[in-house]
Amino acid sequence: MKTRTQFFSLCFLIPLFILQACGQSTKKQNTKTIVMENKINKPGNPYYSNTDTTVLHVSNAEWKKVLPEDVYAVMREADTERPFTGKYWNTDEKGTYYCASCGNKLFRSGAKFASSCGWPSFFEQDNKKSVVYKEDNSLGMERTEVLCGRCGGHLGHLFDDGPEPTGKRYCMNSIALDFIPDNK
Repeated sequence: MKTRTQFFSLCFLIPLFILQACGQSTKKQNTKTIVMENKINKPGNPYYSNTDTTVLHVSNAEWKKVLPEDVYAVMREADTERPFTGKYWNTDEKGTYYCASCGNKLFRSGAKFASSCGWPSFFEQDNKKSVVYKEDNSLGMERTEVLCGRCGGHLGHLFDDGPEPTGKRYCMNSIALDFIPDNK
């Protein structure tokens, strides 16, 4: 009788296990990892990233090794390009502007406006940490210098004569910016 009960138990349990196994999904879960890559390739610059927002502490001597001379002059020595000569002063293409030194996201084209000053102008930054500010009393003027929030590179100056809604004008050097159009 005991063998008979065990036999019937086995006859009942084996199909149960088979049904259970058949009911399990053989589909693998989608565990795809999205890797954000730089949209701009700067092979000689190990600090350039369109996705990393870590604040950089890099010496000017090191920046001098990785940046082109003209970019270094503006971004590390606070030089200024001549008005109406930069590649973005009169551009209205949709896209995103990044720091030319480190790749930090700075401005969206929706915040760009025609200020007729000869440099690309924006009325607001991309986010609170995109840029930082520093008092600038050079050349006998009281101004607010705008620096990249990631690498501290000089971008331009901030003025209070911009359009609504902010009333601000971020007057930037084209050479301090990289641009990626939305269609890329």
